[in-house]
Amino acid sequence: MPVETDDEPRLEAWERRTDYPLTALAVLYLAVYAVQVLATRPGQAWWWWLDAGLWAVWAVFVVDYLVRLALARRTWRFVYRHPLDLLIVAAPFFRFLRLLRLVAAISTLGRVLRDDFRGRVGSYLIVSVSLLSIVAALGVYEAERDAPEASILTFGDSLWWVLTTITTVGYGDLSPVTTEGRLVAAGLMLAGIAVLGTVTAAIATWFLEQVGAHDASEAVSGPEVDHDRARHDELLAELRHLRSRLDTLESERRSSEPAPG
Repeated sequence: MPVETDDEPRLEAWERRTDYPLTALAVLYLAVYAVQVLATRPGQAWWWWLDAGLWAVWAVFVVDYLVRLALARRTWRFVYRHPLDLLIVAAPFFRFLRLLRLVAAISTLGRVLRDDFRGRVGSYLIVSVSLLSIVAALGVYEAERDAPEASILTFGDSLWWVLTTITTVGYGDLSPVTTEGRLVAAGLMLAGIAVLGTVTAAIATWFLEQVGAHDASEAVSGPEVDHDRARHDELLAELRHLRSRLDTLESERRSSEPAPG
């Protein structure tokens, strides 16, 4: 993912050159993993070939991370600001964590999204939730399908579980029993909270924009607005005249009263 500051020219140049190739590789990674989970089982010949391909792609991601780490001027700051990349590289035994490298695809898609801020957030949300849902469904299905006492036995079950989990509904009819499946669930729950927060913020922003547009339309000058302002000025003038008249009458009343004693 691109760095947030502009004081890393070598790192930014490397990321610009590798952005699209790594995105294509990440999409290929997801496709190969989906075929491995849905069409093969451990021990089969094709499963081993597909797994070797996944390891090869993961090795490319490791090389990319190491190159970026070497190009960064401030190594510790780079590590601190890219925790997911480090986790994905350092924990290949958790298959679903390796798939999180697909955030590179979201970063690249951001280049062609609309310039409107709300539209960009909505596009990010749709793409990221879709990718996260597919990855989580594949990961939990692979972890649970052969586990004793598992309730998620088909890919359809895993998709339903992802939907109820990421929306924080949580019916409880399906739940993972393996350690890897529960790790997927934990990440999905956190993602669901983030999704709800993003949706709430987008709705609040939309309401504020509508209220601002309404106030701006009322502030625009026009024949009706000018008429109302003229009427308002007339009423104020009449009130000032009445106040002046009352003050005059009060002064006359006081002057007409006999002096005490």
